[in-house]
Amino acid sequence: MTQAGISTASIAPLARPARPREDEKLWRWLSFSPALLLMLAMGALPLVNLLATSFFDVTWTSGSANWQPVGLAHYRELPADPLVAAGITNTVLFALGAVFGQLVLGLILALLVTRIPRGKVFFRALFILPILIPGIVVGAIWKLMLNYDFGLVNQLIGFAGLTAQDWLGDSGTALLSVIAVDIWHWTPFCFLLFLAGIEALPNDIYEASRMDGASPWQDFRYITLPLMIPTIAVTAAFRLVLAFKVFDEVYLLTGGGPGTATEVISFTLYQRFFTEDKVGYGAAMAIAVIFVISLLLIIGLQGRRLGRTA
Repeated sequence: MTQAGISTASIAPLARPARPREDEKLWRWLSFSPALLLMLAMGALPLVNLLATSFFDVTWTSGSANWQPVGLAHYRELPADPLVAAGITNTVLFALGAVFGQLVLGLILALLVTRIPRGKVFFRALFILPILIPGIVVGAIWKLMLNYDFGLVNQLIGFAGLTAQDWLGDSGTALLSVIAVDIWHWTPFCFLLFLAGIEALPNDIYEASRMDGASPWQDFRYITLPLMIPTIAVTAAFRLVLAFKVFDEVYLLTGGGPGTATEVISFTLYQRFFTEDKVGYGAAMAIAVIFVISLLLIIGLQGRRLGRTA
């Protein structure tokens, strides 16, 4: 078919964007390569050095390092190390408990804020305050609040007629207390991502749902939650990665105690490297942790991709 003597076949090629020429592609790669090489060097060289160190037993004599090759001996010692076993167990419990609590509370807060007709800016600013506080300040605040003798938490419990608890000194409550502090600190991160995801959802779906007489719970179950799965998966992946690297809160609140109740793998790494000076063994442990965290990140990204294609 033609219009005004011009065929549509002759118009279509003019509407397509011009493909970059070969010299433009080459220039793009050349201009991008310095930054790419710098990022690879900053990330790959320390990792290669850490991997190489894990195959040696490093000792210090007269200020110089003595490198004794041990092969895979450090990796074989990891499963038999009681602190590693306790660190892995506590890290998994901490990560699952903290991230689950942050996801649930972050999603609830995001849903509530989106339903507030006025004052959204105020509530957003209020909810993100904890994430702006440095970790060392968070540790100091909560160590005072959870103190057995004069802590605010025990004072509130006393007003309610309940018995005061040694939250950070009892092996039964120490890890739960650290998890609660981490939930308080990092829930705003999940809240911000969920709020952005909910506000980006199409309104026409909810309008059609209201016309069909759906309840708010049905809207959440059949519309909001399925559409938010990619955002939830990515948020959970990033928070799991950060949770597996937790150190400052454990170091400031409990120091890994009492006993091994809050011994997480990052704190075990710190002890092996800087307290016991086992550089080669600590490097092997660090490589194992990096592998697990990378695997979790890949799983999270795959979950986001599956959510998009679902």
